[in-house]
Amino acid sequence: MRYVVAGIDIHKKVLMVVVTDAANPELVLYRRRFGTSASEREHLAAWLKDHGVQEIVMESTAQYWKPIWLDLEPHFGKLQLAQAHSNRAPKGRKNDFGDAERLTRRLVAGELVLSLVPDAEQRDWRTLTRGKVQLVRDVVRLGNQLEAFLEELRIKLSSVISELLGLSGRRILRALADGESDPVKLAELGDRRLRCSKEELADALKGQLQPKHRKMLKLFLERLDLLERQILTMDQMTAEAMKEFEPAVIRLAEVPGFGADSAQQVIAEIGPGAKSFDSAGNLASWVGVCPGSNVSAEHNRSSGSPKGNCSMRRILTQAAQAAVKKKGSYFQKTFRRWLPKLGYNEALWAIAHKLCRLVWKVLHDQVSYIEQGQELNPKAKRRRAKKLMQALRQLGYDVTISSPAPQPAHG
Repeated sequence: MRYVVAGIDIHKKVLMVVVTDAANPELVLYRRRFGTSASEREHLAAWLKDHGVQEIVMESTAQYWKPIWLDLEPHFGKLQLAQAHSNRAPKGRKNDFGDAERLTRRLVAGELVLSLVPDAEQRDWRTLTRGKVQLVRDVVRLGNQLEAFLEELRIKLSSVISELLGLSGRRILRALADGESDPVKLAELGDRRLRCSKEELADALKGQLQPKHRKMLKLFLERLDLLERQILTMDQMTAEAMKEFEPAVIRLAEVPGFGADSAQQVIAEIGPGAKSFDSAGNLASWVGVCPGSNVSAEHNRSSGSPKGNCSMRRILTQAAQAAVKKKGSYFQKTFRRWLPKLGYNEALWAIAHKLCRLVWKVLHDQVSYIEQGQELNPKAKRRRAKKLMQALRQLGYDVTISSPAPQPAHG
């Protein structure tokens, strides 16, 4: 019985499809051009079923593969998404049907680099967590725009307070937008814990605001409120979607450098049990945090990390930066030991590699993190537990703190 494989070269408006036999992929059984509308995608699924296709491999420009994947997923058990760089044609010999034929040949030969496409539920998680990341970036961008706007008005607020969009900064900005112009009264809105004096704050607020400037400032603040409401909604939606895997979120949030939000992002990227990865090294290779290999004449000419999942690399880099700052932790001690030899960037990247392997262990083996560094004092432990509990509750989780049962002494 022959094994039939289809290759699809996907573009925005057209699909080039070829069907071959895996035993002889050089011989094309069928080829056909389809459009990308809903009716054309239905015809594609029916046509592939009529020809007994058992496995489909596709290559796509940008995100145009997603509608095709979603329409074919219910009907075919084996769908593969090939990375474009692994299906390059020799220069001067590229054409669309040729690309589809090459896909089937290289799939059978095992020469394609295939992308990991998770199941529908995990794809929904990714949509939520990545959408929230974009909203957070929009908040940061808005803060930078607001700072530039205040500089044009000769208001140097960001020079005297560390957080322009902190509580004090927001009270002052709202008062400015509402028409207050007295620097002394505005300075009184600053928190007493600010490092600058009231006089310095009042001096920084001596600017010239016209009515149009106040209206623009009000628009900035309204946009900020909208973004923060959307972020809160996304948090609630994510927590609800991952409710079944709450224990995995909590276990991962206990790892130094991580929190509830970053734990959710990791689970959205690799799954609650990291089942797609056979080992910690396999995950590290997919993420792109492991040392690379470029050996020629028995000499490794480069150990730079390979390209990998951009979202996971960002999360692990941020987690590593936080982990090395946690006093007394294993990661801080390790980072300080490596810092003189490797330098800051490489030492931090090595910590990200360690965290990646630890993430796999926590999720795949369902174990909890145990700190191997210096023992933290009880007050610091309680403070860390309280902070973590508050973060989890804000995301919609029901969390209680209980003391661990005493371990029996061994005589």
